[in-house]
Amino acid sequence: MRLLPHLLAAPLLLAAPAARAQTTASPWNGKQCAVVLTYDDAIDADLDNALPALDSLGLRGTFYLIGSSAVVAKRLPEWRRAAQRGHELGNHALMHPCDGTLPGRSFVTPDNDLSKYTVRRAVAEIRATNTLLQAIDGKTARTFAYPCGDRQIGGVNFYDQLKSDFVAARGVTGSLPTAAQVQLDNVACYSINGQPAQYMLDLVKKAQQTHTLLVFLFHGVGGGHALNVDLAAHRQLLRYLKAHEKDIWVAPMVEVAERVRAVQQVAAAGK
Repeated sequence: MRLLPHLLAAPLLLAAPAARAQTTASPWNGKQCAVVLTYDDAIDADLDNALPALDSLGLRGTFYLIGSSAVVAKRLPEWRRAAQRGHELGNHALMHPCDGTLPGRSFVTPDNDLSKYTVRRAVAEIRATNTLLQAIDGKTARTFAYPCGDRQIGGVNFYDQLKSDFVAARGVTGSLPTAAQVQLDNVACYSINGQPAQYMLDLVKKAQQTHTLLVFLFHGVGGGHALNVDLAAHRQLLRYLKAHEKDIWVAPMVEVAERVRAVQQVAAAGK
């Protein structure tokens, strides 16, 4: 029997709204919330402490690499193996430039002072770092993290020229957004520096209750950085996430951001 074209198309027309409903109703991969574990600056502690802890539990994170970091150059095969195990190698710029005119920025040198950059230079260095990262992991889909959370040069948001280069960009301001509320050009996160495990667990539990996105920002794990999380506290957080993996989606930033973008596109199309 020969089916008419409009009858063949009918199931597709019915399936599309169903797919849209499923995406918006279960934005976190069908789970209560999403948790993203991010680690900044490409330091030895990432490879020596954080990665082994994640791998031991089968969890994956995002490591924001500074392109000029000596630890990237010296331990490149280890970063490549981390990417092969499903971790994201994110872009944290080439020189980690921060705005030296802001309070508390005595650590900023003239060479990496963002206030002395042009937008063109910032964009070029970030794109060069993407090329480096692709040479390491072979991937093109990636996220960015603003060094020091600084987003502007001379009042201009430099990331506006980079939106087509990245899935999303992580900021430094803490909040728990729903999928609809996530700002993909400035994803919220909680920076951890000495807080106990209970503080981190309470954030996870709140994300579960509110069905929101929780992003952690770590620097040193068990040492190696002025901003640090205790090794035992970090391990306790990971164990909780693993024990509740049926309710919590733990994934690299790029995967969660791609999901959020899809949810937001579906919602926009339905208006």
